[in-house]
Amino acid sequence: MRSPLRTWRGFGKAKRSEVYIRWSIYLLPLILLPTTLIIVGSAANRWHSPTNARISLLVALASALLGIRASRAALDHYLGRPVDHLRWMAANGAFAVAGAWAVMLTGPSLTEQHATGVSYTDTIAVLLLCVAFGPPSIGLPVPHVVLAAVCGTLLLAPAMLLADAGVVNTVAMLVGALFGLPFVGVSERSFAWLCAIVWELDTAREAQSRLAVAEERLRFSRDLHDVMGRNLTTIALKSELAVQLAHRGRPEAAEQMAEVQRIAQESQREVRDVIRGYRTADLHAEAYGARAVLRSADVSCEIDLGEDAALLPPAVQSVLGWVIREATTNVLRHSEAAHCLIRLRLEDGRAVLELENDGVPAVPIPSQGGGTGLRGLRERLAAHDGELTVPTAGEGVFRMLATVPLPHPGRPAR
Repeated sequence: MRSPLRTWRGFGKAKRSEVYIRWSIYLLPLILLPTTLIIVGSAANRWHSPTNARISLLVALASALLGIRASRAALDHYLGRPVDHLRWMAANGAFAVAGAWAVMLTGPSLTEQHATGVSYTDTIAVLLLCVAFGPPSIGLPVPHVVLAAVCGTLLLAPAMLLADAGVVNTVAMLVGALFGLPFVGVSERSFAWLCAIVWELDTAREAQSRLAVAEERLRFSRDLHDVMGRNLTTIALKSELAVQLAHRGRPEAAEQMAEVQRIAQESQREVRDVIRGYRTADLHAEAYGARAVLRSADVSCEIDLGEDAALLPPAVQSVLGWVIREATTNVLRHSEAAHCLIRLRLEDGRAVLELENDGVPAVPIPSQGGGTGLRGLRERLAAHDGELTVPTAGEGVFRMLATVPLPHPGRPAR
């Protein structure tokens, strides 16, 4: 069983934000019990009503637990998740009203409490109403939220009158509750809205990554179509013409097929050029492009390529550029990084590219890289006698080293 700390570290930024916001919303029901305990304790010296004290504490405890569950269902509904939120909100509201009635009717007369300056049963009743108003303010449309506030307040009026509060005190208390409930509703609704915004930003970030990949695919397909479209059409027409000439026994058929062969060879060369341009990655361009992309995702990126990077052979720069491109994709898609490091150094006749980022979820990361991205990088590096390693780093940190041997003077680069 995973510890709570490891579970927390395994959450992404959006999930962590949701947990924080959830417990901020749960704070209102949670403070009900200690607040009720303080109110009842402070009134115990003046009013000796153990039955009312027990009822008040039991109602506060049950209302707090029910309020947390109703708030959870309301927030899930606000975030678009399937949940039976109306049942929980109705149960929470009905219990709060019934509990407020029980507290007021079993306690001392409200007239006596007001006369002595120590009024606590109506205060507990209003607190119960505030706790019950939290979930509807999240899970209901705004007009229904206003209706719930008015109905809940009016349902307390008969209990106050039966508890001998008097018309004036009852009206004053209810008007005060109506002015206080909007603050509760705005606070709870704002927390839910903030949580929804966090998830929307997380979804937008994932969509941005997918769109970047799709855009690159479209660019490649467009270039390939521009190169091959005309040539393939010409080949098809000349082949058809050669077939017709061959059926007629005309010697021009051989000339047309020779032309088809020439166009096919030219097309093959152009396709190689397109693929070579697509597969070639400039080291500096990829490094600073990665920093721009990471900064747009609120990830600070430190780059240290040194002065010798420009002196590296083009083949080495290209393969290291691909490493940076793939590492940037991994940071965006598989981590919640806040800082990333790209460092290049030359040692013992080898170019060593170091990439490091934090924000790695607390899940096992294969040391040999089971993903197709790392496997593809190993294949690219192997073509240049290079290698890719994933040494052990600190907890929550992913580190990757790509090494490529530099060609000796007089020996052409591979």
